[in-house]
Amino acid sequence: MGVVRGKLVLSEAERAELASWAARRNTAQGLALRARIVLACAEGVENKDVAARLGVCANTVGKWRRRFIVERLDGLQDEPRSGAPRSIDDARIEAVIVKTLESLPANATHWSSRDMSRASGLSVSSVQRIWRAFGLQPHRLETFKLSTDPDFVAKVRDVVGLYMSPPDRAIVLCVDEKSQIQALDRSQPMLPMRPGQAARRTHDYKRHGTTSLFAALDVATGRVIGKCYPRHRATEFRKFLDEIEANVPHDLDVHLVMDNYATHKTALIRAWLARRPRWHVHLTPTSSSWLNQVERFFAILTDKQIRRSVHRSVGELQNVINSFIQQHNAEPKPFRWTKSASDILASIERFCTFNAQPEQRS
Repeated sequence: MGVVRGKLVLSEAERAELASWAARRNTAQGLALRARIVLACAEGVENKDVAARLGVCANTVGKWRRRFIVERLDGLQDEPRSGAPRSIDDARIEAVIVKTLESLPANATHWSSRDMSRASGLSVSSVQRIWRAFGLQPHRLETFKLSTDPDFVAKVRDVVGLYMSPPDRAIVLCVDEKSQIQALDRSQPMLPMRPGQAARRTHDYKRHGTTSLFAALDVATGRVIGKCYPRHRATEFRKFLDEIEANVPHDLDVHLVMDNYATHKTALIRAWLARRPRWHVHLTPTSSSWLNQVERFFAILTDKQIRRSVHRSVGELQNVINSFIQQHNAEPKPFRWTKSASDILASIERFCTFNAQPEQRS
């Protein structure tokens, strides 16, 4: 006969917690087993029978029964383990961080983990762990450009206001041109993707001319009005405005969001707009193409169609672009603008404040 050592009685709260540990999928398996042991013991079952039911030895059942009786739920948790003592003290970690942020290797523009390992006397893996812990990535380089437009704040509030609260009885169109799109043909046929191997293409190519895509994105629906022209002068832009005029209902005002490019402000264009009082122009700040939503459409077009395709003539390239626009308009989805003008300006202010005097950062 098995021996029951110590009477085990559960409160309702303890029983519920143990049942939760035993049933929850993300509970550690060791803790779930201990919970099942205690629940079985609370039924008055002998240690030997509990062990047979759960597939463990009787000593294991006795151990967790005794610990629960003494420490209750806390007794089922794993005790903290000391582990090996740290071999790198805070001073050496600080030295690696300071050297990474405030110096450069003699033969490179940025630190590599191997260079830092030699300079600090630590292992490569230790350097990588320190960098990872403090979010340091010396191998990466990002770009930025701050607008110097004196009317930057007013223009941001104007354009973002259109996105967040478009006017009634009006259509908001983001307009721009993707100029000089090259019709490129590879010097040798592309090799298709195979299991374990990416698709491959030659590094060299043949040029077959260029085309320029003028596009207008409807902010509310995501639909795009697009047309390709051989050049991107004011003459072509005026023809494209005629294209927009023909595709927009005549009872709606038209709000154009566009940049201050030379072709957008010639006398020809100003005269065309002056004759149409329902058209309203909203200029984005200089060096702020990110504020024009049609740029996002251009990025999708480039990524999904232009960058990896092969075109043996300008006509073939234009057909591909027109087909892409038609398929996009078959199921259009507007881009969701989430940041208010105040959020954008506050973000830029934080960036400028943080980077104004880097030597004062601690």
